[in-house]
Amino acid sequence: MNGGCLREYSPHTSETSLPVILRTETKHMSDTIDGAATPAPQLPPKRPEKKRNRTGWIVGIVVVAVAIIVAAVLIIVNITAPKSAEAAPIVVKIGTSDSSQPYWAILKEKALAQGIDIEPVNFSDYSQPNPALEQGQIDMNIFQHLRFLSQYNVDTGNDLEPIASTLISPLGLYSQKWKTLADIPQGGTIAIPNDPSNQSRALFVLQSAGLLKLTGDKFAPTPADIDAANSKVKVVTVDAAQTVLSMASVDGSVVNGNYVLDAKIDPKSALYADDPNAPGAQPYINLIVVRAADINNPIYQKVADLYHDPDVLNSVLAASNGTSVIVQGFDGPKLRDLLKTIEAQVTASN
Repeated sequence: MNGGCLREYSPHTSETSLPVILRTETKHMSDTIDGAATPAPQLPPKRPEKKRNRTGWIVGIVVVAVAIIVAAVLIIVNITAPKSAEAAPIVVKIGTSDSSQPYWAILKEKALAQGIDIEPVNFSDYSQPNPALEQGQIDMNIFQHLRFLSQYNVDTGNDLEPIASTLISPLGLYSQKWKTLADIPQGGTIAIPNDPSNQSRALFVLQSAGLLKLTGDKFAPTPADIDAANSKVKVVTVDAAQTVLSMASVDGSVVNGNYVLDAKIDPKSALYADDPNAPGAQPYINLIVVRAADINNPIYQKVADLYHDPDVLNSVLAASNGTSVIVQGFDGPKLRDLLKTIEAQVTASN
């Protein structure tokens, strides 16, 4: 019986059991108001504390640092680099046999002002500049006359073409031993160039000087055409570049103009020279020559025009002591027509 009954309140009941009953009743009353269940007020849930994203800060700092470095590099490059790619000059290599002459410095300066960097390439042997041009080692050459070019084209089957004229230089007879033609003894020896075009011209010079006589009326005579019985001198053929050096061992040498200037010989000291103003001198018009595919190249034509600048021409004439003649009235097409005529003559004489 004692285990299943609620114990009644009694003044004799111990005080220790009262708080338990009161706490139970208080909780029951809070759960029921007017018969409806009302939830007890609660605090909002505490949000979890976010962890700081340090990686994002680090990436941002790195990006800013890289941007600053790149900007600095670009500024340095802009300061030290050429102002623009367009300022780079176009290099034009020109084969020649007289690159030591003063007019080249003037021509280079004027060309550079036009955005063209001229590089003279000197050849000591006349046989070299044309093959170098054909092979693309150089872009142009300035060393030869029409007669020389025609012989080269015919002999090799090539088709190098002139785009402009330069001058006619007289071909003269020089001597270290004698002061006049009359001083040259009977049976004396004269050195002449051995290339066909200058050899023939040298023989014509000696005939005009009265030192020898040629048989027949050939376009391209050789030493075999000399009438020895009616000639005062005999000839020996040497490389054109050796004609000056040969002067010490012969009575005279026929020397091309550029070698005269290189040896610092006064062109006016020649015992005799042909006339660059004579109508028959046309085959000896000196040229600016290019490959056939380049005859309309505007850069090369500009170089040809600059050669005819008065400052350049005055330097050319000064070097020759006034003996050379500047050629006027022969443009590219006219020169090419004349070249074809002379080539036909060379072919017929072979």
